[in-house]
Amino acid sequence: MFSPEGPSLRELAVQALSSVERGYDLLAPKFDHTPFRTPDAVLDAVGSALRRTGPFDAGLDLCCGTGAGVGVLAGVCRESVTGVDFSAGMLGVARERVGLPQGPPVSWVRADARALPFGPVFDLVVSFGAFGHFLPRELPGLFAQVRSVLRPGGRFAFPVVAPPRPGSPGFWALLGFDTVMRVRNALWRPPFVMYYRAFRLGDVRRELAAAGFEVELQPLPEFGRRPDGSPRVRLVLARLPGHDPGPGGFVSRAGSSADRR
Repeated sequence: MFSPEGPSLRELAVQALSSVERGYDLLAPKFDHTPFRTPDAVLDAVGSALRRTGPFDAGLDLCCGTGAGVGVLAGVCRESVTGVDFSAGMLGVARERVGLPQGPPVSWVRADARALPFGPVFDLVVSFGAFGHFLPRELPGLFAQVRSVLRPGGRFAFPVVAPPRPGSPGFWALLGFDTVMRVRNALWRPPFVMYYRAFRLGDVRRELAAAGFEVELQPLPEFGRRPDGSPRVRLVLARLPGHDPGPGGFVSRAGSSADRR
């Protein structure tokens, strides 16, 4: 699962016994060499789907980590791209490694996704692989924060992988991981919130609708379909009502940009 440049078992154990923020600060230098980083195939597929919807002006990568999703935004945003994360270590690596010689300017902001320090200045918010760090009861507040930073007609997009079939090896692996995490959090403080099975598509659609989004699901054809015909990976594309972005989904705001810090 890990390349030779990845973290050792001891480093992973230290991370697992830390808080989420401290754990990712420790893991940051080697994070891109772990299976926790979103695969390039997923990033490329989401980028292709968003290019069919965009372009956009200003984009935000929510819980950006080491900045893998910033490249996706740079391909569909014309004015500015911002990455936000609460781990100083992850942002430090992102600043060092993410180089975009062409495209919009990139800013990095340290903040909690549950208390975003922006007004409604973005046309597109994306997020990759971060939702396991939020308990189901936190989704209404999280989605309200996303809504608060989007302009009318703005989009919130993220990929969702179909859950493994009950009884399959993947099902038992995820169930085992979540069980271990729940036992760990019952016995050890501070908690480390990371549950792979807690982010359920039905709940997500319901909470997005409650937050005022119009929700569309787009299959990502690059990953094919399961035996029952359902997509293996979907793109959740949630749109705020308001200004009609017109052909291609472009929301034009001349002269606007994200808060740069």
